[in-house]
Amino acid sequence: MESWLRERDIDTVVIAGYMTQMCCDTTARQAFHLGFAVEFLSDATGTLSFTNNAGTVTDEELHRAILVTQAMRFSKVLKTSEWIDGLKGC
Repeated sequence: MESWLRERDIDTVVIAGYMTQMCCDTTARQAFHLGFAVEFLSDATGTLSFTNNAGTVTDEELHRAILVTQAMRFSKVLKTSEWIDGLKGC
């Protein structure tokens, strides 16, 4: 996939999908480490609540935690409407 993106001069990866802490987070981090700009759509990603032997976390807490960590270094986190507004200037 990286070569396909580079062959087309694509320099930004936009993250939307499910589950925030799994595929979305992993894809964003990998894209960042490969040198792509990453835009992570906070309202176009989501997850579920989880309970296991380590404890319980709500869907909102888990989603927010990933968004906060993404915004620290890996991604520009924004709402879909903000992302669309940004496209208008292109």
